[in-house]
Amino acid sequence: MKKKYKIENLDCGHCAAKLEEALNKINGVKEAKVNFLTQKVTLEIEGEAESICNEAEKITKKVLPQCKLY
Repeated sequence: MKKKYKIENLDCGHCAAKLEEALNKINGVKEAKVNFLTQKVTLEIEGEAESICNEAEKITKKVLPQCKLY
C-alpha cells in the first residue's frame, strides 16, 4: 500500500534526505521517498497503515520540527 503526503516547510534537499533516512527505519515501511522539489512524501507500507502513518508524523516532527505532513 502506498500513502502520499504533502510536506510543509521543507527547506532544502539535505533536510529531505535526512527525513527520508529516518522514515525508512520505521518498522513496516518498505520504502520512503521524500522529494524536495515537489514537497511530497511517499511511503510504501507493509502492515498496519494507521500506526505506521502516525509514527511517520511523529518522526517528521522529531527530525524536522518546522515541517508538517498533511
